[in-house]
Amino acid sequence: MKLVERAVKAFDERTGLITALRQVALHPIPPGTGWSYVFGSAVMIALIIQVVTGTALAMGYVSSAGEAYQALQFITNNAFMGNFLRGMHFFGASAMVLLLGIHMTQVFVMGCYKYPRELNWITGVALLILVVAIGFTGQLLRWDQVAVWAVVVAAEQASRVPILGASVARFILGGDTIGAQTLSRFFALHVFFIPGLIFAFVGIHLLLVLHDGISEPPVLGEKVDPKTYLGRYHKLLAERGVPFWPDAAWRDVVFGFAVVVAIALLALFVGAPRLGEPPNPSLLAQDPAPDWYLLWYYAALALIPHGLTAPFIVLAPLLGILIVLVVPPLWNRGERHPLKRPWAVAATIIVWLMVGTLWLEGIKAPWSPRFEAKPLPVSVVGVASGPVYRGAVLFHDKGCEFCHAVAGYGGARGPDLSTIGDDLTRDEITIRILNGGYNMPAYAAILRPDELSDIVAFLQSRSIKRLSPAQQQAMAAH
Repeated sequence: MKLVERAVKAFDERTGLITALRQVALHPIPPGTGWSYVFGSAVMIALIIQVVTGTALAMGYVSSAGEAYQALQFITNNAFMGNFLRGMHFFGASAMVLLLGIHMTQVFVMGCYKYPRELNWITGVALLILVVAIGFTGQLLRWDQVAVWAVVVAAEQASRVPILGASVARFILGGDTIGAQTLSRFFALHVFFIPGLIFAFVGIHLLLVLHDGISEPPVLGEKVDPKTYLGRYHKLLAERGVPFWPDAAWRDVVFGFAVVVAIALLALFVGAPRLGEPPNPSLLAQDPAPDWYLLWYYAALALIPHGLTAPFIVLAPLLGILIVLVVPPLWNRGERHPLKRPWAVAATIIVWLMVGTLWLEGIKAPWSPRFEAKPLPVSVVGVASGPVYRGAVLFHDKGCEFCHAVAGYGGARGPDLSTIGDDLTRDEITIRILNGGYNMPAYAAILRPDELSDIVAFLQSRSIKRLSPAQQQAMAAH
């Protein structure tokens, strides 16, 4: 034991690391810091999980367009604990995004960003952006059909940015089209560049936390005044401060352990995201959507009016980042208690409701073609032969049903055509089919005259006046 003590003492004399760690562990924090303060440490634990599992996965991954998919299949199905590691990595990323969002919400609502902790908030915002970016780049590394097309959609949206759009899209894809260079670029960003930035900002953030101290719980009626705050804060620590370890750290340990267990259980029983078909850029994926934490923004882009897409893509992210970066430091004094800051609480609730609503809409994805739509049953068509029946078959085979619903069958991207015969004449239906429209291709060069006649006959039959009682009952049932 004496030999170990001498070795530890000698190591500390030469490095000072043990003394520094002891000072960090025992640094005083304000009294009353409860469970609402555990989320920052939980983000760190989720980050550690990402580093460990990511390193393990990288040892078996091949960042080659011809081998990445097979390598990931081997990791998932054949490597020891491969599927579990993929699940840990996926749910660890999800936990990091969610916990960071909760942590920033808590900091904002409790006014912890106010003087002298403005830079803490700014580095936290930078970390949120980097965490989302590393999640987005990680999705492509699955190199399946959905991942490839999600990046294609992102590049297509970026290309609409005025002036710089083409350059941004080329930067995302690493060229004019998606390919091996895209995978190499995303692998480098995901494994080297973005993690390096995250580690740098985490280090700066922790140094700021140690330098400025942990914000004390807000007190009703107690305002932040930069002229007097530091003196009052240091007096509070001197008179009533408690050491971080063990008085407060035990909650971080308990909650962090719960986070690890939750991620492990999800990885064990839910597993890693299922790999889709191998990538084929010539075939559109059925659901080219990003992972859940970006799904709300994907929904926002899909739901805004067509003419506003380009300005929204540019202005919405810039305005959002500007608000979260600038607004809190500008209001860095005054009340901190949520009861005295109703606008801050209301803004937080509105943001979470907006993100949640868009996220639910993104799950349904009504703007995406429903490629799995089945042909219309005879009970809906009304007949089993003749032009109307042939038109119903063509309605499915030509892809119309993927975007248009009839009696509850089909997609929701285009208008519901259940009673289109009551709204448009034969000539109007014909013109619409031949010329197409917004998001609808023109079928003039695709349909033969007899096929066009049959589809028009089917659509004309979709009229309340012409539907049989059995068809009306089928519509009501579905």
